[in-house]
Amino acid sequence: MLSRKTYGKKLKNTLQGIISISSKGTGYVATGEGVGKDPEINFRHLRTALHGDMVEIALHPRNPNRRQSAEVIKIISRAKRGFSGALEIENGIYFLKPDDPKMYTDILIPKAHLYGAKIGQKVFAEIVSWRDPMKAPEGKITRVLGKPGENNAEMEAIAMERGFVASLPEKVEREGEKIKSRGIKKEDYAGRMDFRKILTFTIDPADAKDFDDAISFKEIQNGEYEIGIHIADVSHYVKPDSALDEEARERGTSVYLVDRTIPMLPIALSDDLCSLLPRKDRLTLSAVFVIDKNGAIQSEWFGRTVIYSKKRFTYEEAEKSIKDSSAPFHKELYILNNLAKKLAKDRFAKGAISLDQEEVKFVLDKDGAPIKVIKKERGDSNKLIEEFMLLANRKVAEKISGSSKERKFPVSKSGEVFIYRVHGLPGKEKMADLQFFLRSLGHKISLKNGIVSPREINALLKKLKGKGEEDAVNRAVVRSMAKAVYSTRNIGHWGLAFRHYTHFTSPIRRYPDIMVHRILSEHLKGRKIGADKISLYEKMSIRASDQEKRAADAERASIKYKQVEYMAPRAGQKFEGIISGITEWGLYVEEMETKCEGLVRIRDINDDFYIFNEKKLELVGQKTKKRYRLGDRVKIKVKSADLEYKTIDYVLV
Repeated sequence: MLSRKTYGKKLKNTLQGIISISSKGTGYVATGEGVGKDPEINFRHLRTALHGDMVEIALHPRNPNRRQSAEVIKIISRAKRGFSGALEIENGIYFLKPDDPKMYTDILIPKAHLYGAKIGQKVFAEIVSWRDPMKAPEGKITRVLGKPGENNAEMEAIAMERGFVASLPEKVEREGEKIKSRGIKKEDYAGRMDFRKILTFTIDPADAKDFDDAISFKEIQNGEYEIGIHIADVSHYVKPDSALDEEARERGTSVYLVDRTIPMLPIALSDDLCSLLPRKDRLTLSAVFVIDKNGAIQSEWFGRTVIYSKKRFTYEEAEKSIKDSSAPFHKELYILNNLAKKLAKDRFAKGAISLDQEEVKFVLDKDGAPIKVIKKERGDSNKLIEEFMLLANRKVAEKISGSSKERKFPVSKSGEVFIYRVHGLPGKEKMADLQFFLRSLGHKISLKNGIVSPREINALLKKLKGKGEEDAVNRAVVRSMAKAVYSTRNIGHWGLAFRHYTHFTSPIRRYPDIMVHRILSEHLKGRKIGADKISLYEKMSIRASDQEKRAADAERASIKYKQVEYMAPRAGQKFEGIISGITEWGLYVEEMETKCEGLVRIRDINDDFYIFNEKKLELVGQKTKKRYRLGDRVKIKVKSADLEYKTIDYVLV
């Protein structure tokens, strides 16, 4: 152990990494330095480090019989400074009891910083001072959220914990309203290709309000079709360095919680002037392709356009039109669907991975309480839109890169700065873990150069379609892969098997798409963004990737909260479930209809003494030899649901 005098000094044998903290207050630092298992940090040696912080650690002398230990010597950057929780008082001292189970200390709140909050209320507070790791941090309340358990208070807390505030600054809202009130003027049409007389429509979820993308369809000679992918021209309205732009860049993305959307842009733009509403002229940036009946691209064009959407389809309506010859625009949607299937077939033939996990949607009452959970259906209409958006994204990236030729990874940089959506090769260690996991389930999977081939993954997923272990395998495959991020350096997209890929199709809800629109517009004018801007654009890419991760975390947290809330009043009720995870402390079971995952603790399985077989990932009864394996269907009863800790406990029936 180091002395307190050495804390903060540069020492030998130090590493940097992101610290993860367990619910017991023990830290583990992912250093990526090949030191074996992530070094373990005892609670006493955290030195104010919090979950997700970037830290510098000093390794302790190695003990061959124990895991490598270390201690934090420097906090390089904080993952977050704000926490939600209940305001409490003890011996006249106010403090915040954080909701976050990984936050291991209360936050002291001086009277002067209560912000009008009352004891028992759910609040949000920021840490303002924490010099002594042996004492609790001091903070100030910045927002009173409401009563614990109230839907609005809980959803706001989830968003704010991840850095997203629901309301936009007043000057941003005013700027949005001013642009909306101006509308589209005659001069805005200048220099745009006019698509208003060509059949154009949108296909979106039934509850969507912002429509980023539309598709136009025109049949031309020789069995060829002109397909236009038209994207809201947000960059026409959101100018660099404006208040709108600065706020959108800071947020990076819209956030989609169970009961609400926290938009990146003011509603005056996102739901109105920029949204491709039916029967209204709208300004767009478009990728237009001539495609033959076999799905081959014959020609392409990119540029600013104006469109007039004839119809706003929901996915369900489009699905009906694809299949029903009497439904609106059946012929056009039927042809588009066939072309989309050919594009998908070509993608998978080149090594794209086919992942199709089930998702759920909550039906809420007027107070936001979940009264029903339904599975989201992914039909041909969903896949149609997805395929043409992938095409537009890929082709825009190829346009800027100046090449659509086949190249091996990694792809060298082009001379022009661009924002790519990249997805690197999986780590060999994670691939080895995936192979071990799949073999434990009885699936023979081979590694080639340390990687499980996409074709082998697809073949397995196809074989498991509709079987109990399908979701567990899907999740394991996702966990084994690298995370897709934004970058100025193009290394390709491994999961999609694209040499060039970007995000172009959702500028209303993703800031990188606005950046891509600006770069493409400059490129079409013959102007390049030079290498001197690469550092700036890379920083913006890193920020957008971080914000995307935070938004995804918020979405998952809101779903988990609603799942626990749904099961809370159903204690004692019985359900069908599938074993989704197995550990030494019990079985994780996912209820089949609602996807509500909970834990069956090993101490609650009373018919035998069960032993965890790590090699085969199963629980085995010592006397009966009864086995519980991933994908097994079981009957469960809700034992309890804890909204404070966001957990569900089941027992086997």
